[in-house]
Amino acid sequence: MPDLFVFGTLCHSPLLSIVLGRDPVCLPATLDGFAVGCDSGAPAETVLRPEARAKAEGLLIPDVPEEELARLDYWLAGTADGFRELDVRLGKGTLRALVAVTEPAPEAAPFSLEGWTAEWGKLACATAREVMARFGKAPRDETAALRSFIAARAWAQILAQNSAPHTLRSGRGRDTVELVRERPGFEGFFRMRAFDLRHQRFDGAMSETFGRESFVTYDAALVLPYDPETDRVLLVEQLRYGTYMRGDPFPSVLEPPAGLVDAGETPETCALREAREEAGLDIRELRPIMGGYASPGYTTEFYHCFLGICSLSAADNGLSGLDEEHEDIRNHVISFDHAMALVDSGEINVVPLAGMLLWLARHRDAIRAQS
Repeated sequence: MPDLFVFGTLCHSPLLSIVLGRDPVCLPATLDGFAVGCDSGAPAETVLRPEARAKAEGLLIPDVPEEELARLDYWLAGTADGFRELDVRLGKGTLRALVAVTEPAPEAAPFSLEGWTAEWGKLACATAREVMARFGKAPRDETAALRSFIAARAWAQILAQNSAPHTLRSGRGRDTVELVRERPGFEGFFRMRAFDLRHQRFDGAMSETFGRESFVTYDAALVLPYDPETDRVLLVEQLRYGTYMRGDPFPSVLEPPAGLVDAGETPETCALREAREEAGLDIRELRPIMGGYASPGYTTEFYHCFLGICSLSAADNGLSGLDEEHEDIRNHVISFDHAMALVDSGEINVVPLAGMLLWLARHRDAIRAQS
């Protein structure tokens, strides 16, 4: 069995254990003539850069089975192209070991394991758990194509740690829920997880074990553009597939600009990005409205809602959206009173938008007075 040299992010032992499926014995080693660089993705990946007189620090893992090499190749899909046999320095001697060949990104920066671990370690491990759960079940290239979405789901788990207060609701934590068994479910752009669980009841007793399913998705950022000078809002209209599949005869809906929070991205950054992409707007101030679950009975989807203070005019009406994301968007700049009339009539039938407008109704006078 060959020896293996790993470097960069794989020197983070929790990540390496997830990828290989065990806690390997590792020896400090170096690879002469190369430097370790870090790209700008999330979670940031590491690459090898040929560099005279440089020494790439890493770990040597002796006698690695073929299955573990296959697992590593699966994890590195999209960032590495096979293995090469190179001379690795171990102590005062050298030996031949396999090294995953990576293509250095033009923007690759010097890599610090300590800095990377603090910023990206949790996200990388959470991403790796889902990626490696697909090993042997889904093709390598298919998983590589979903990598950014898997990372976004993992990021949502990290954002979830900033939970809401519990002054009225009970303080029952996750330790009062027992996940008894997971059953096969759909794994793709979305995840449908099937499981059996039991939990502590309000009377203190444990419930019976029962089965449930959950739609595992992403966090989303929503921004309601508002011009306090003219008292106008901007709404976007687009076809939504949920309304179509429900059988709604008019499947286009009115919404605020919104999008999925990418891995490593703050909800605020996502909100500003979506306002530019979907409505061509530059928001000059973001104000938090609320954060909450869309339908917690069966989906993990969480909304980060913001008010976007900006200037709006009739020129902001029109068509927009990104062709590569198959977006076909029509913008509507209307008065606040018109928007509230659409809430009353039911034409605004997307609950998050209605909730954001009702929040604005409560705070509108103060916001306009401050402008």
